[in-house]
Amino acid sequence: MHNKTGAIIVAAGKGERMRGIDKIFAPLAGKPLLAWTVEVFEKCPAIDQIVIVLGEHNIEAGKQLAAEYNWEKVTGICIGGEKRTQSVSNGLKLLKDCGWIVIHDGARPLVKESLIKIGLSEAKETGAAIAAVPVTDTIKMSSDDNFIIGTPPREKLWAVQTPQVFRFDIIEEAHRNADKNATDDATLVEKLGYTIKLYSGSYNNIKVTTPVDLSLAEILVKGGT
Repeated sequence: MHNKTGAIIVAAGKGERMRGIDKIFAPLAGKPLLAWTVEVFEKCPAIDQIVIVLGEHNIEAGKQLAAEYNWEKVTGICIGGEKRTQSVSNGLKLLKDCGWIVIHDGARPLVKESLIKIGLSEAKETGAAIAAVPVTDTIKMSSDDNFIIGTPPREKLWAVQTPQVFRFDIIEEAHRNADKNATDDATLVEKLGYTIKLYSGSYNNIKVTTPVDLSLAEILVKGGT
């Protein structure tokens, strides 16, 4: 029976915009950034297993962190690939007997249990659901030489986040046929023709990609948001 729910925490990126800071283990209000992310999933009753995907240089540090915090749901820590798609594929191979998969960026430490639970609920409709927030800026489309060629209606635009939730067979099929340059898992599922439900994420659910983001995350964490 594939009645378990597995989570893949993807944290194998190189963090090239962090000016030499290893963002995944950067201190955030007294503990490593990754610890904030994983502990939300560890405490969430809806999650049965967790796999953490890290860069090869961080594997030992990840194992030490899991032991230090006694994460009982972390059943695997594996090496990621050059691209996100390979990292997620590596994580999928370590999850056993899971009917549902929740994929989350390790660099989004302000995720809430509620986002995980809502995502699992919304995914039941079509087998796939992703967190997103409405775009607040006007977006322009450009030509290759940077001339405006269109302005899509803002009310139809969403900024995609994680968690992204999929029925196991759907995401497994998507990764068998993966475009290695896809920037998120929903894109892979979309290309197979599946319908994906958008559900409301949070503007506080930021992804730490720059030192400024890390400072903002510190403010949000200390503010209890």
